[in-house]
Amino acid sequence: MRILSELTKDASISVPRLSKKLNINASVLYSRIKRLSKRSLVKKFTVIVNESMLGINVKATVGINRDPKLKEPIHTELMKIPEVRAVSEVTGRFDMIVTVSAHTLEELHNVVIERIGKIEGIQNTETFVEMQRTEKEPNYSAQSGISR
Repeated sequence: MRILSELTKDASISVPRLSKKLNINASVLYSRIKRLSKRSLVKKFTVIVNESMLGINVKATVGINRDPKLKEPIHTELMKIPEVRAVSEVTGRFDMIVTVSAHTLEELHNVVIERIGKIEGIQNTETFVEMQRTEKEPNYSAQSGISR
């Protein structure tokens, strides 16, 4: 769990540096990381891009109600839209929640109205524009109930 927590903070950390930080032999640490990957506990090592430096300044969540018979084609069409970052099927007042990123409010409007809203089977949408975001790094070593 400590290895997962540290890799979540910085996946680019070298094995020797991480081994010193965790007080684990480097060869043991390397084999544990390899095992975590093999067992699919670590899906991938990635980079988090500072999107505001690319001009992507608007993030929103779009709640969608849809025709249940068109679930798959709607999902497929949503995933074709470059500004759509994630699609989740949910319980509650919406059938789906879609995460969207855009450069401007106008671009967001066009994505929601012209792209998402015109997909066959979409009955209605409600957009929630993100005003402020505070993210928290997961701390897997502090979570109980997870088998080691």
